[in-house]
Amino acid sequence: MFAYDPYSELATLRDFAPLTLTSDDVADGGALPPELWNPSARDGGADRSPQLSWSGAPAGTKSFAVSVFDPDAPTGSGYWHWAVYDLAPTVTSLAAGVGDGMPGSLPPGAITLPNESRQERYEGAAPPAGTGTHRYFIVVDALDVSHLELPPGATPAILGFNRHFHSLARGVLVGTATPEVG
Repeated sequence: MFAYDPYSELATLRDFAPLTLTSDDVADGGALPPELWNPSARDGGADRSPQLSWSGAPAGTKSFAVSVFDPDAPTGSGYWHWAVYDLAPTVTSLAAGVGDGMPGSLPPGAITLPNESRQERYEGAAPPAGTGTHRYFIVVDALDVSHLELPPGATPAILGFNRHFHSLARGVLVGTATPEVG
């Protein structure tokens, strides 16, 4: 695990109000449960997206964006597991498993970008053997626009860049995963 925290670094560039983010599945700083892992990486892995709830969005919130990012992946640029945007301002929670990529799972209007495996769904944790404990930053941003105008083929990194400039508030939970020794 690296010491780098991309979201605390971004906070030095711009003030974000705090958004309270909680999960029935992930305790901040705690290990991800098996269901949130990739099936190829752990027994019980199911690629199930976590349950999330948030509150405290400031006045002027017009949409939300959600992402799961592993900065500890041995890529030099991290690994995006899930990225969703254009969630309506009335949405304050996501049920477990809604990131399955199936039509109608997410609230109407929400857009899922392809993860690093180029699939428009949540991809569970899969830290490679020998890379130590990985951190999974689960982030929800309250945005000042109802629709982010992203170009066709946009990546989660492009979403991150655009949401940074429209974020009114941000909530962060960090889950961890350590490769199983086999």
